[in-house]
Amino acid sequence: MKKTPINNLDLDLFYEKLDNGLEIYIVPKNDSNNIYTTLTTKYGGIHTEFKPFNENEMIKVPDGIAHFLEHKMFEQEDSEDPFSIFDKNGASANAMTDNKRTTYLFSGPDKFEENLNLLLNFVYNPHFTDKNVEKEKGIITQEIKMCDDSFFRRGYSQVLKNAFLLHPIKIPTIGSISSIESITKEDLYKCYNNFYNPSNMFMVITGNVEPLSALELIKQNITENSIKSVPVIKIYDEPDQVEKEKEIIKMNITIPKLFLGIKVNMENIKLPLKILLSYLAIYYDSIFGPTSLFNSTVRKQKIINDNIEFMFIPTDKHILICFLGESKKIDLLEKVIKNNLNNKIDEETFLRKKKVYLSSIISASDNIFSINNKIINDIINNGCFDTDYYNEIKNMNFNESEKILSNINYDNQAIVIIEPK
Repeated sequence: MKKTPINNLDLDLFYEKLDNGLEIYIVPKNDSNNIYTTLTTKYGGIHTEFKPFNENEMIKVPDGIAHFLEHKMFEQEDSEDPFSIFDKNGASANAMTDNKRTTYLFSGPDKFEENLNLLLNFVYNPHFTDKNVEKEKGIITQEIKMCDDSFFRRGYSQVLKNAFLLHPIKIPTIGSISSIESITKEDLYKCYNNFYNPSNMFMVITGNVEPLSALELIKQNITENSIKSVPVIKIYDEPDQVEKEKEIIKMNITIPKLFLGIKVNMENIKLPLKILLSYLAIYYDSIFGPTSLFNSTVRKQKIINDNIEFMFIPTDKHILICFLGESKKIDLLEKVIKNNLNNKIDEETFLRKKKVYLSSIISASDNIFSINNKIINDIINNGCFDTDYYNEIKNMNFNESEKILSNINYDNQAIVIIEPK
Protein backbone atom coordinates (compact mmCIF):
# COMPACT_ATOMS: atom_id res chain seq x y z
CA MET A 1 0.00 0.00 0.00
CA LYS A 2 1.09 3.56 -0.63
CA LYS A 3 1.60 5.50 2.61
CA THR A 4 1.19 9.29 2.61
CA PRO A 5 1.35 11.61 5.65
CA ILE A 6 -1.72 13.78 6.19
CA ASN A 7 0.20 16.98 6.75
CA ASN A 8 0.01 18.75 10.12
CA LEU A 9 -2.55 16.31 11.52
CA ASP A 10 -0.27 13.50 12.75
CA LEU A 11 -2.09 10.95 10.61
CA ASP A 12 -1.13 8.71 7.69
CA LEU A 13 -3.20 7.67 4.70
CA PHE A 14 -2.73 4.18 3.26
CA TYR A 15 -4.03 3.74 -0.28
CA GLU A 16 -4.34 0.94 -2.80
CA LYS A 17 -6.37 0.34 -5.94
CA LEU A 18 -7.38 -3.29 -6.43
CA ASP A 19 -7.24 -5.09 -9.76
CA ASN A 20 -11.01 -4.82 -10.10
CA GLY A 21 -10.88 -1.03 -9.71
CA LEU A 22 -12.02 -0.69 -6.08
CA GLU A 23 -10.03 1.99 -4.25
CA ILE A 24 -9.09 1.46 -0.60
CA TYR A 25 -8.30 4.32 1.81
CA ILE A 26 -7.20 3.48 5.37
CA VAL A 27 -6.29 5.93 8.14
CA PRO A 28 -5.21 4.02 11.26
CA LYS A 29 -5.80 5.64 14.63
CA ASN A 30 -4.50 3.32 17.30
CA ASP A 31 -5.65 5.44 20.22
CA SER A 32 -9.25 4.76 19.17
CA ASN A 33 -11.23 1.83 20.52
CA ASN A 34 -13.43 1.66 17.44
CA ILE A 35 -13.25 0.96 13.69
CA TYR A 36 -15.42 2.81 11.18
CA THR A 37 -15.81 1.30 7.71
CA THR A 38 -17.66 2.77 4.73
CA LEU A 39 -18.24 1.46 1.22
CA THR A 40 -19.37 4.15 -1.21
CA THR A 41 -20.56 4.20 -4.80
CA LYS A 42 -20.39 7.43 -6.81
CA TYR A 43 -24.10 7.19 -7.46
CA GLY A 44 -26.83 9.36 -5.99
CA GLY A 45 -30.14 11.05 -6.57
CA ILE A 46 -29.02 13.26 -9.47
CA HIS A 47 -27.84 10.35 -11.64
CA THR A 48 -31.14 9.59 -13.36
CA GLU A 49 -29.98 10.10 -16.95
CA PHE A 50 -26.91 8.23 -18.14
CA LYS A 51 -25.44 6.19 -20.97
CA PRO A 52 -25.03 2.55 -19.83
CA PHE A 53 -22.02 0.39 -20.65
CA ASN A 54 -21.70 -0.57 -24.30
CA GLU A 55 -24.76 1.49 -25.29
CA ASN A 56 -24.94 4.60 -27.42
CA GLU A 57 -28.10 6.26 -26.13
CA MET A 58 -28.86 8.05 -22.87
CA ILE A 59 -31.58 6.46 -20.76
CA LYS A 60 -33.81 8.00 -18.07
CA VAL A 61 -34.60 5.99 -14.94
CA PRO A 62 -37.26 6.93 -12.35
CA ASP A 63 -36.50 9.67 -9.82
CA GLY A 64 -35.59 8.28 -6.40
CA ILE A 65 -34.17 5.01 -7.72
CA ALA A 66 -30.73 5.44 -6.07
CA HIS A 67 -32.39 5.68 -2.65
CA PHE A 68 -34.74 2.81 -3.51
CA LEU A 69 -31.74 0.69 -4.52
CA GLU A 70 -30.04 1.45 -1.20
CA HIS A 71 -33.08 0.06 0.63
CA LYS A 72 -33.16 -3.11 -1.46
CA MET A 73 -29.46 -3.90 -1.02
CA PHE A 74 -30.25 -5.21 2.47
CA GLU A 75 -32.67 -7.77 1.04
CA GLN A 76 -31.05 -11.21 1.15
CA GLU A 77 -32.34 -14.33 -0.59
CA ASP A 78 -31.51 -17.07 1.90
CA SER A 79 -29.73 -15.43 4.83
CA GLU A 80 -30.58 -13.36 7.86
CA ASP A 81 -31.16 -9.63 7.64
CA PRO A 82 -27.69 -7.95 7.66
CA PHE A 83 -28.78 -5.43 10.30
CA SER A 84 -29.53 -8.27 12.72
CA ILE A 85 -26.14 -9.86 12.12
CA PHE A 86 -24.28 -6.57 12.59
CA ASP A 87 -26.21 -6.08 15.83
CA LYS A 88 -25.24 -9.55 17.10
CA ASN A 89 -21.63 -8.71 16.29
CA GLY A 90 -21.79 -5.58 18.44
CA ALA A 91 -21.65 -3.26 15.43
CA SER A 92 -23.79 -0.32 14.39
CA ALA A 93 -24.74 -0.38 10.68
CA ASN A 94 -26.52 2.01 8.36
CA ALA A 95 -26.68 3.33 4.80
CA MET A 96 -27.38 6.73 3.27
CA THR A 97 -28.03 8.23 -0.14
CA ASP A 98 -27.63 11.87 -1.11
CA ASN A 99 -27.43 13.72 -4.41
CA LYS A 100 -24.07 12.31 -5.49
CA ARG A 101 -23.34 9.10 -3.58
CA THR A 102 -24.63 6.09 -1.69
CA THR A 103 -22.69 4.85 1.34
CA TYR A 104 -22.96 1.62 3.34
CA LEU A 105 -21.28 1.59 6.73
CA PHE A 106 -20.66 -0.14 10.01
CA SER A 107 -18.71 0.68 13.16
CA GLY A 108 -17.71 -1.44 16.10
CA PRO A 109 -14.67 -2.46 18.13
CA ASP A 110 -14.96 -6.23 17.65
CA LYS A 111 -15.41 -8.87 14.95
CA PHE A 112 -14.03 -6.59 12.25
CA GLU A 113 -13.34 -9.47 9.85
CA GLU A 114 -16.89 -10.86 10.14
CA ASN A 115 -18.47 -7.41 9.74
CA LEU A 116 -16.27 -6.53 6.76
CA ASN A 117 -17.13 -9.82 5.07
CA LEU A 118 -20.83 -9.20 5.70
CA LEU A 119 -20.68 -5.69 4.23
CA LEU A 120 -18.93 -6.83 1.06
CA ASN A 121 -21.19 -9.85 0.72
CA PHE A 122 -24.54 -8.08 0.77
CA VAL A 123 -23.42 -5.07 -1.30
CA TYR A 124 -21.97 -7.26 -4.05
CA ASN A 125 -24.76 -9.85 -4.09
CA PRO A 126 -28.06 -8.09 -4.76
CA HIS A 127 -31.38 -9.89 -4.72
CA PHE A 128 -34.28 -8.10 -6.42
CA THR A 129 -37.62 -9.74 -7.21
CA ASP A 130 -40.93 -8.37 -8.43
CA LYS A 131 -42.42 -9.21 -5.04
CA ASN A 132 -39.82 -7.54 -2.81
CA VAL A 133 -39.72 -4.46 -5.08
CA GLU A 134 -43.48 -4.01 -4.77
CA LYS A 135 -43.26 -4.43 -1.00
CA GLU A 136 -40.61 -1.70 -0.76
CA LYS A 137 -42.78 0.80 -2.64
CA GLY A 138 -45.19 0.99 0.28
CA ILE A 139 -42.37 1.50 2.77
CA ILE A 140 -40.78 4.34 0.78
CA THR A 141 -44.18 5.93 0.12
CA GLN A 142 -44.63 6.23 3.89
CA GLU A 143 -41.12 7.71 4.15
CA ILE A 144 -42.02 10.32 1.51
CA LYS A 145 -45.12 11.29 3.49
CA MET A 146 -43.03 11.63 6.65
CA CYS A 147 -40.61 13.91 4.76
CA ASP A 148 -43.54 16.07 3.68
CA ASP A 149 -44.44 16.53 7.36
CA SER A 150 -40.93 17.79 8.23
CA PHE A 151 -40.65 21.55 7.82
CA PHE A 152 -36.89 21.32 7.21
CA ARG A 153 -37.13 18.63 4.51
CA ARG A 154 -40.09 20.40 2.93
CA GLY A 155 -38.38 23.80 2.87
CA TYR A 156 -35.03 22.41 1.73
CA SER A 157 -36.62 20.42 -1.11
CA GLN A 158 -38.75 23.35 -2.22
CA VAL A 159 -35.92 25.88 -2.31
CA LEU A 160 -33.92 23.49 -4.52
CA LYS A 161 -36.93 22.90 -6.76
CA ASN A 162 -37.53 26.65 -7.10
CA ALA A 163 -33.86 27.57 -7.62
CA PHE A 164 -33.07 25.17 -10.49
CA LEU A 165 -34.73 24.78 -13.87
CA LEU A 166 -32.97 21.79 -15.49
CA HIS A 167 -30.50 20.20 -13.09
CA PRO A 168 -31.87 17.04 -11.35
CA ILE A 169 -30.77 18.39 -7.98
CA LYS A 170 -34.20 20.02 -8.02
CA ILE A 171 -35.73 16.54 -7.57
CA PRO A 172 -35.73 15.10 -4.01
CA THR A 173 -33.30 12.19 -3.61
CA ILE A 174 -36.16 10.11 -2.27
CA GLY A 175 -38.24 10.75 -5.42
CA SER A 176 -42.01 11.15 -5.51
CA ILE A 177 -44.82 8.68 -4.89
CA SER A 178 -45.52 8.45 -8.63
CA SER A 179 -41.85 7.92 -9.58
CA ILE A 180 -41.42 5.25 -6.91
CA GLU A 181 -44.47 3.40 -8.20
CA SER A 182 -42.88 3.09 -11.66
CA ILE A 183 -39.66 1.37 -10.48
CA THR A 184 -39.15 -2.24 -11.58
CA LYS A 185 -36.58 -4.86 -10.64
CA GLU A 186 -35.15 -4.47 -14.16
CA ASP A 187 -34.57 -0.75 -13.44
CA LEU A 188 -32.77 -1.67 -10.21
CA TYR A 189 -30.49 -4.20 -11.90
CA LYS A 190 -29.74 -1.73 -14.69
CA CYS A 191 -28.61 0.93 -12.18
CA TYR A 192 -26.82 -1.59 -9.97
CA ASN A 193 -24.81 -3.11 -12.83
CA ASN A 194 -23.74 0.31 -14.05
CA PHE A 195 -22.95 2.10 -10.81
CA TYR A 196 -22.11 -0.64 -8.30
CA ASN A 197 -19.15 -2.01 -10.23
CA PRO A 198 -15.97 -1.75 -8.10
CA SER A 199 -14.33 0.74 -10.47
CA ASN A 200 -17.04 3.24 -9.50
CA MET A 201 -16.68 2.57 -5.76
CA PHE A 202 -14.27 3.08 -2.88
CA MET A 203 -13.85 1.91 0.71
CA VAL A 204 -12.66 4.03 3.64
CA ILE A 205 -11.56 2.52 6.98
CA THR A 206 -10.61 4.68 9.96
CA GLY A 207 -9.77 3.73 13.53
CA ASN A 208 -7.92 1.00 15.37
CA VAL A 209 -6.96 -1.08 12.34
CA GLU A 210 -3.75 -2.45 10.84
CA PRO A 211 -3.76 -1.35 7.15
CA LEU A 212 -2.02 -4.35 5.54
CA SER A 213 -4.12 -6.86 7.46
CA ALA A 214 -7.30 -5.01 6.53
CA LEU A 215 -6.25 -4.95 2.88
CA GLU A 216 -5.70 -8.71 2.86
CA LEU A 217 -9.15 -9.26 4.37
CA ILE A 218 -10.70 -7.12 1.64
CA LYS A 219 -8.85 -9.01 -1.10
CA GLN A 220 -10.03 -12.34 0.34
CA ASN A 221 -13.67 -11.27 0.41
CA ILE A 222 -14.03 -8.91 -2.55
CA THR A 223 -15.76 -9.79 -5.78
CA GLU A 224 -13.49 -10.50 -8.75
CA ASN A 225 -15.44 -8.23 -11.12
CA SER A 226 -13.32 -7.03 -14.00
CA ILE A 227 -12.68 -3.32 -14.46
CA LYS A 228 -15.39 -1.49 -16.34
CA SER A 229 -15.62 2.06 -17.55
CA VAL A 230 -18.05 4.19 -15.55
CA PRO A 231 -21.38 5.27 -17.10
CA VAL A 232 -21.54 8.59 -18.93
CA ILE A 233 -23.65 11.00 -16.90
CA LYS A 234 -25.78 13.62 -18.64
CA ILE A 235 -24.52 17.20 -18.28
CA TYR A 236 -27.12 19.94 -17.89
CA ASP A 237 -26.77 23.48 -19.22
CA GLU A 238 -28.35 25.09 -16.19
CA PRO A 239 -29.21 28.81 -16.61
CA ASP A 240 -28.42 31.39 -13.94
CA GLN A 241 -32.01 32.46 -13.29
CA VAL A 242 -34.24 30.68 -10.81
CA GLU A 243 -37.45 28.80 -11.51
CA LYS A 244 -39.54 30.65 -8.90
CA GLU A 245 -38.53 33.64 -6.82
CA LYS A 246 -40.83 33.26 -3.82
CA GLU A 247 -43.25 30.74 -2.37
CA ILE A 248 -45.19 30.54 0.87
CA ILE A 249 -46.11 27.15 2.31
CA LYS A 250 -48.53 26.50 5.17
CA MET A 251 -47.65 23.78 7.68
CA ASN A 252 -48.40 22.71 11.25
CA ILE A 253 -45.72 24.85 12.91
CA THR A 254 -45.84 27.64 15.48
CA ILE A 255 -43.00 29.92 14.31
CA PRO A 256 -42.45 30.87 10.62
CA LYS A 257 -39.33 29.51 8.88
CA LEU A 258 -37.23 31.14 6.16
CA PHE A 259 -35.21 29.38 3.43
CA LEU A 260 -33.37 31.97 1.36
CA GLY A 261 -31.47 30.47 -1.56
CA ILE A 262 -29.02 32.46 -3.70
CA LYS A 263 -28.00 30.82 -6.97
CA VAL A 264 -24.46 31.88 -7.86
CA ASN A 265 -22.56 31.06 -11.05
CA MET A 266 -18.98 30.22 -10.04
CA GLU A 267 -17.58 29.16 -13.42
CA ASN A 268 -15.15 32.09 -13.56
CA ILE A 269 -13.52 31.25 -10.22
CA LYS A 270 -10.71 28.81 -10.97
CA LEU A 271 -10.23 27.24 -7.55
CA PRO A 272 -10.77 23.72 -6.24
CA LEU A 273 -14.31 23.44 -4.89
CA LYS A 274 -13.14 22.65 -1.34
CA ILE A 275 -11.05 25.84 -1.20
CA LEU A 276 -13.82 27.96 -2.70
CA LEU A 277 -16.31 26.63 -0.14
CA SER A 278 -13.80 27.29 2.65
CA TYR A 279 -13.53 30.93 1.60
CA LEU A 280 -17.31 31.24 1.53
CA ALA A 281 -17.65 29.53 4.93
CA ILE A 282 -15.18 31.94 6.53
CA TYR A 283 -16.89 34.97 5.00
CA TYR A 284 -20.50 34.07 5.86
CA ASP A 285 -19.54 32.96 9.35
CA SER A 286 -17.95 36.40 9.82
CA ILE A 287 -21.13 38.14 8.64
CA PHE A 288 -23.91 35.91 10.00
CA GLY A 289 -22.26 33.53 12.49
CA PRO A 290 -23.02 33.22 16.21
CA THR A 291 -20.30 35.76 17.17
CA SER A 292 -21.11 38.28 14.42
CA LEU A 293 -22.40 41.82 14.89
CA PHE A 294 -25.42 40.84 12.79
CA ASN A 295 -26.32 38.01 15.17
CA SER A 296 -25.98 40.26 18.21
CA THR A 297 -28.10 43.00 16.64
CA VAL A 298 -31.02 40.85 15.44
CA ARG A 299 -31.12 39.06 18.79
CA LYS A 300 -31.41 42.35 20.66
CA GLN A 301 -34.17 43.37 18.26
CA LYS A 302 -35.88 40.01 18.90
CA ILE A 303 -35.93 39.22 15.17
CA ILE A 304 -34.42 35.74 15.58
CA ASN A 305 -34.91 33.03 18.18
CA ASP A 306 -31.79 31.07 17.30
CA ASN A 307 -28.70 31.43 15.14
CA ILE A 308 -28.96 31.88 11.39
CA GLU A 309 -27.67 28.77 9.62
CA PHE A 310 -26.20 28.61 6.13
CA MET A 311 -25.20 25.82 3.79
CA PHE A 312 -23.69 25.46 0.32
CA ILE A 313 -25.14 23.16 -2.33
CA PRO A 314 -22.76 22.88 -5.32
CA THR A 315 -23.72 21.62 -8.78
CA ASP A 316 -21.78 21.55 -12.05
CA LYS A 317 -21.33 25.32 -12.36
CA HIS A 318 -23.52 26.85 -9.65
CA ILE A 319 -23.50 27.02 -5.88
CA LEU A 320 -26.76 27.54 -4.04
CA ILE A 321 -26.01 29.55 -0.89
CA CYS A 322 -28.91 28.83 1.42
CA PHE A 323 -29.74 30.71 4.63
CA LEU A 324 -32.12 29.20 7.19
CA GLY A 325 -33.78 30.97 10.08
CA GLU A 326 -36.98 31.25 12.07
CA SER A 327 -38.74 34.33 13.35
CA LYS A 328 -42.13 35.71 14.29
CA LYS A 329 -41.03 38.70 12.18
CA ILE A 330 -40.23 36.60 9.12
CA ASP A 331 -40.48 39.43 6.57
CA LEU A 332 -38.11 41.53 8.62
CA LEU A 333 -35.70 38.60 8.91
CA GLU A 334 -35.68 38.20 5.12
CA LYS A 335 -35.02 41.93 4.74
CA VAL A 336 -32.11 42.14 7.20
CA ILE A 337 -30.38 39.10 5.71
CA LYS A 338 -30.61 40.61 2.22
CA ASN A 339 -29.36 43.98 3.51
CA ASN A 340 -26.24 42.37 4.97
CA LEU A 341 -25.27 40.12 2.05
CA ASN A 342 -22.76 42.60 0.65
CA ASN A 343 -21.15 43.51 3.95
CA LYS A 344 -17.37 43.76 3.99
CA ILE A 345 -15.00 42.15 6.46
CA ASP A 346 -11.50 43.39 7.23
CA GLU A 347 -8.31 41.36 7.02
CA GLU A 348 -8.07 41.00 10.79
CA THR A 349 -11.49 39.34 10.90
CA PHE A 350 -10.59 37.07 7.99
CA LEU A 351 -7.38 35.89 9.66
CA ARG A 352 -9.12 35.34 12.99
CA LYS A 353 -11.85 33.24 11.40
CA LYS A 354 -9.27 31.30 9.40
CA LYS A 355 -7.55 30.34 12.65
CA VAL A 356 -10.87 29.07 14.00
CA TYR A 357 -11.36 27.12 10.79
CA LEU A 358 -7.90 25.54 11.11
CA SER A 359 -8.64 24.65 14.73
CA SER A 360 -11.80 22.85 13.64
CA ILE A 361 -9.75 20.80 11.14
CA ILE A 362 -7.36 19.75 13.90
CA SER A 363 -10.26 18.90 16.21
CA ALA A 364 -12.00 16.82 13.52
CA SER A 365 -8.78 14.87 12.91
CA ASP A 366 -9.19 13.27 16.33
CA ASN A 367 -12.55 11.74 15.37
CA ILE A 368 -12.57 8.61 13.20
CA PHE A 369 -16.05 9.42 11.87
CA SER A 370 -15.05 12.95 10.84
CA ILE A 371 -11.87 11.68 9.16
CA ASN A 372 -13.84 9.08 7.23
CA ASN A 373 -16.52 11.54 6.15
CA LYS A 374 -13.89 14.08 5.05
CA ILE A 375 -12.28 11.50 2.78
CA ILE A 376 -15.66 10.54 1.29
CA ASN A 377 -16.68 14.15 0.65
CA ASP A 378 -13.33 15.00 -0.91
CA ILE A 379 -13.51 12.06 -3.31
CA ILE A 380 -17.13 12.72 -4.29
CA ASN A 381 -16.77 16.50 -4.72
CA ASN A 382 -13.14 16.82 -5.84
CA GLY A 383 -12.18 13.44 -7.26
CA CYS A 384 -9.47 12.68 -4.67
CA PHE A 385 -8.55 13.06 -1.02
CA ASP A 386 -6.20 15.95 -0.34
CA THR A 387 -3.57 15.10 2.29
CA ASP A 388 -2.33 18.70 2.28
CA TYR A 389 -5.71 20.29 3.03
CA TYR A 390 -4.53 21.95 6.26
CA ASN A 391 -1.71 23.81 4.50
CA GLU A 392 -3.99 24.84 1.65
CA ILE A 393 -6.37 26.43 4.14
CA LYS A 394 -3.44 28.00 5.97
CA ASN A 395 -2.30 29.60 2.69
CA MET A 396 -5.68 31.16 1.96
CA ASN A 397 -5.37 34.94 1.87
CA PHE A 398 -7.54 37.99 2.29
CA ASN A 399 -6.96 39.39 -1.21
CA GLU A 400 -8.19 36.19 -2.85
CA SER A 401 -11.21 36.23 -0.57
CA GLU A 402 -12.04 39.76 -1.71
CA LYS A 403 -11.68 38.72 -5.34
CA ILE A 404 -14.07 35.78 -4.88
CA LEU A 405 -16.67 37.90 -3.13
CA SER A 406 -16.56 40.50 -5.88
CA ASN A 407 -17.67 37.79 -8.33
CA ILE A 408 -20.81 36.88 -6.40
CA ASN A 409 -24.06 38.08 -7.94
CA TYR A 410 -26.92 38.06 -5.44
CA ASP A 411 -29.67 38.76 -8.00
CA ASN A 412 -30.92 35.20 -8.52
CA GLN A 413 -32.80 34.30 -5.36
CA ALA A 414 -35.35 31.61 -4.52
CA ILE A 415 -37.14 32.22 -1.22
CA VAL A 416 -39.41 29.76 0.58
CA ILE A 417 -41.30 30.81 3.69
CA ILE A 418 -43.14 28.26 5.80
CA GLU A 419 -45.94 29.79 7.86
CA PRO A 420 -48.31 28.32 10.46
CA LYS A 421 -51.62 27.13 9.10
